[in-house]
Amino acid sequence: MALVEIRDVHKVFQRDTERIEVFTGLTLDVAEGSFTALMGPSGSGKSTLLNLLAGLDRPTSGSVRVAGSEVSSMTAAQLAPWRARHVGFVFQSFNLLPVLTAFQNVELPLLLTGLSKREREERVRIALGVVGLDDRTRHYPRQLSGGQEQRVAIARAIVGDPTLVLLDEPTGQLDAKSSREVLALLARLNGEFKKTIMIVTHDPHAAEQAKTVLHLEKGTLIEKEAVAR
Repeated sequence: MALVEIRDVHKVFQRDTERIEVFTGLTLDVAEGSFTALMGPSGSGKSTLLNLLAGLDRPTSGSVRVAGSEVSSMTAAQLAPWRARHVGFVFQSFNLLPVLTAFQNVELPLLLTGLSKREREERVRIALGVVGLDDRTRHYPRQLSGGQEQRVAIARAIVGDPTLVLLDEPTGQLDAKSSREVLALLARLNGEFKKTIMIVTHDPHAAEQAKTVLHLEKGTLIEKEAVAR
């Protein structure tokens, strides 16, 4: 069953007098429970595609459906609660707030929900436990390694039990050991917790963890391959 349905999507950016066409009719299905890596050169549209799926950007034309909802036609007021329920996003720069502890950073998305304080605390502890940071709840980002910061960002992305987890270059700023730990965590989230995951990456080792690798070239899907296990 397709969790993501992209149909004939065009995306154009206007920079001063320059017209930049990122997608010119992209069509793609992403199955529920899949783990997909999106590869391609800089400027090929990888991060733009994640932003379209998360409702952070809109296509110029075409349809983007996620979990049965037409994301491309939602208003900002409709998108906020939809995104809180369905999408967990891990940004390339982690985007943790330095004045908040790991616990408070992970709790942030839940403040938009109707959960009680006790329910929020339970979910945060579960999410931090899943990423192996039970003992770092009171630590601030500056007191954590890069790999630990990334795991906090992943915990924040999954704390609301989202339908789809999107990660932009999840190993881009990490050393080899931290990269392996984060990739093992993503594989576990997909295999054990059945999360649908899509990552943008330049790292072939990261792509190897995925079940499917998509290659974008100048906004066009040029290759789709299943990863041998």
